[in-house]
Amino acid sequence: MKRLTVRALGPIRQADVAWGDLTVFVGPQATGKSILLQLAKLLVDYRPIREEMRRFNLDWRGELKGFLELYWGEGMSGVYDEAETQIQVDEAPRKLVSLLTARGQEEERVFYIPAQRVLTLREGLTRPFTDYRAGDPFVVREFSEKLHQLVQSEFPLPGELFPQPWPRRLKSEYRQLLDQHVFAGFGLELETRQLERRLVLRGPAGQSLPFLVWSAGQREFVPLLLGLYWLIPPAKTQRRGHIEWVVIEEPEMGLHPAAIVAVLVLVLELLWRGYRVSLSTHSPVVLDAVWALQIVQKHGGTARDVLKLFSLPTTEPLKRLADSVITKAYRVYYFRRDGSVVDITSLDPGSESVDEAEWGGLTRFSGLAGDVVADVIRRAEVASGGEE
Repeated sequence: MKRLTVRALGPIRQADVAWGDLTVFVGPQATGKSILLQLAKLLVDYRPIREEMRRFNLDWRGELKGFLELYWGEGMSGVYDEAETQIQVDEAPRKLVSLLTARGQEEERVFYIPAQRVLTLREGLTRPFTDYRAGDPFVVREFSEKLHQLVQSEFPLPGELFPQPWPRRLKSEYRQLLDQHVFAGFGLELETRQLERRLVLRGPAGQSLPFLVWSAGQREFVPLLLGLYWLIPPAKTQRRGHIEWVVIEEPEMGLHPAAIVAVLVLVLELLWRGYRVSLSTHSPVVLDAVWALQIVQKHGGTARDVLKLFSLPTTEPLKRLADSVITKAYRVYYFRRDGSVVDITSLDPGSESVDEAEWGGLTRFSGLAGDVVADVIRRAEVASGGEE
């Protein structure tokens, strides 16, 4: 799927999205970013999704509404109106009812990391698909099942998962960034308690810290890290199975800006491996990075400029990664409150379009704060001059 056009889908009045190698969605809450991303996965993976539902005995009784309630979640089937909603994939019309019986490819192509990923760990224990209600969103249940299988089957016990996972999945440079900005010297480990495998943090003094005493950022980040472990196999293969496309909702959740940059470095790794990546975000840091990468492209920048941007050392593996990143296509879309979706890919701060100049509203407050402060200082200087 290279292009997706929708009309009258939930809060989305109209959207025309041309996917890049990295596609970023920005905009206020409840404007349809997750709905559109989940729709994209459904349009690509409808057959594996149906088979996964059947494997866990979810029955939609041949009805589209029932299927969408199981997929988008309880109460969400109404975002799609068979009479009003229009969907085009690469300019070919699609009706969701056809997905209930269409054959499609057998293998899953889209790996989805949802915003609710913190729910996938309960007191440090991974949760299988069946640990949720039938009305919980499918992408949450499926992601949780993948993490459960990864932790229960692929990792040894006892096992250190960070900073020295065995077998290793992350470059040492990445581990150093994450250790500095997320884990702060603590290790992530698997331990067994009452015949259950649970995740704990291991302190510098050897103390074991359970899930509920971790920082908010660590609780949000660890499921994302495990998802990245799943996508980055320990073998020499570039990608996992038939997966071609990765969706990550709000990768910045709970993280300091420096930690967000570290996560973006891992996104660059995914791009280098040949995955297409789509992000939804409320962080200006993400758009800062996309803007800078496009400037590097446009003005003949080099791999060294990319490495400097992300505070990475100049090693041969990372230079190859940076060379690859410069060749990628980037797209940015702003989901407005009026239901329209606007292409703001250029991210030009001087654009006549307020949507683009303010990067989908992410820089609006900074600009307003600067204007107010400048006005206050100007008035103070005038008053001071008048007194003299």
